[in-house]
Amino acid sequence: MARETLIDSHGRRIAYLRLSVTDRCDLRCRYCRLADDKSYAKRADWLSFAEIRRLVGLFAAMGVGRVRLTGGEPLLRAGIVDLVGELAAAPGVSDLSLSTNATQLARYAARLKAAGLSRVNVSLDSLKRECVSELCGRDSLDATLAGLMAAKAAGLAPIKLNMVALQGVNDGEIESMAAFCFEHCFILRLIEAMPMGEAGRAAAYLPLDEARARLIRRFALQPCAVELGGGPARYWQTADGRGQVGFITPISQHFCASCNRVRLTVDGTLYLCLGQEHKLELRQLLRGGASDDELAAAIRLAVERKPLSHDFDAPGLNRVRFMSKTGG
Repeated sequence: MARETLIDSHGRRIAYLRLSVTDRCDLRCRYCRLADDKSYAKRADWLSFAEIRRLVGLFAAMGVGRVRLTGGEPLLRAGIVDLVGELAAAPGVSDLSLSTNATQLARYAARLKAAGLSRVNVSLDSLKRECVSELCGRDSLDATLAGLMAAKAAGLAPIKLNMVALQGVNDGEIESMAAFCFEHCFILRLIEAMPMGEAGRAAAYLPLDEARARLIRRFALQPCAVELGGGPARYWQTADGRGQVGFITPISQHFCASCNRVRLTVDGTLYLCLGQEHKLELRQLLRGGASDDELAAAIRLAVERKPLSHDFDAPGLNRVRFMSKTGG
């Protein structure tokens, strides 16, 4: 039965759920998680697939039709293809996508597409082997590129390539990354590093204003007339419309006023904002015998408390959780 649409106290309709299916990852991207961090959630605390299906069904009944599977690295979760098939077929789910580092994607792409996955976002911060090794903790370039090409061959589209722009690290590669994406019909999304946890705060933050200006000059970009997805990126395109670049600027030009998403971690914690600690512990409710109506009521109450904006730039305030534990 359809339930009341999710609207927060600021009039924003919540239509997008980012769902982490694991906090494990086979990389250690330095802006995401410290190399020696081993503070994983206990597997017994992970939401089961049945619990995930139940919660997604509740969100979908409240108008949250866009679902993105995240991690950690979601392709490390055993049975992920089966979960994709179940969620893709769930009533009310209109768009099912996945964020991945693509190291495992070459062997999964065709199966994910057949199961009902619509599209993928792939994290790749450099096309230089040495830079990838430095940023990710190991040389994963070949595996990621193979995954990208397998996704393209499988017909997953659009493929968006996420590049976290870091001052003095990969900022000199932004134009070459755009050219690579245009060549392969990928959509490049440039992302400002967010101060999430010690790893995020140590990242070499780069405002994207200058990079945007360089790309506009080099490729004669113009603003996209049509929105490309329901996320926070602001898109520009080439004159022929065949190449697109999105800019995600949570720090320099935040997009909080139009935020339409919430995040559910693998242990069942619902976060209302990346830059705030507002949350709802759903696992205890699920395993404590709460009815669907009780769960829906708790979710609605939490969403009503969704903050107006993040406080990344507030003095003395640090988000202590890592990005890998929040679902990206």
